[in-house]
Amino acid sequence: MQVKHILVPVDFSDTAQAALLWAAELAERYGARLEMLHVYPVPGYVLPDGFVLASPEVHRDVDARARARLAQWLEIANRNRAIDITCAVSCGQPAAEILRRADDGNADLIVMGAHGLSGLALFLMGSNTDRVVRHAKVPVVVVPRGV
Repeated sequence: MQVKHILVPVDFSDTAQAALLWAAELAERYGARLEMLHVYPVPGYVLPDGFVLASPEVHRDVDARARARLAQWLEIANRNRAIDITCAVSCGQPAAEILRRADDGNADLIVMGAHGLSGLALFLMGSNTDRVVRHAKVPVVVVPRGV
């Protein structure tokens, strides 16, 4: 198997940063392109009777903040390396968007943290890493916390 395109989903957690650094090292070693992807949920408000979408301005603000954070992480990943890195932001359910991006972008490998969320958020949303591992059409490298 030849690795030309590595997809790295990041949620800006410490575990995601460890995965990014692993992926950057792999990209440098194999001469692969690295794509960082941040997926955020649809902005809105949960009410007792349902869900209300946030205004377009809130959506744009969330997107802009995510892009600014990705730019900072791009510098971390690219430090002292000569690799091709691109960044993407998507809105939706994280595991589904990661899998879609891997398929649409012809990723050869996905590198992601073992877990980003914890506690109640993990219980309510389930494990995105687990969903990606179970449904990905390409190999997934899972980087544990603290590596």
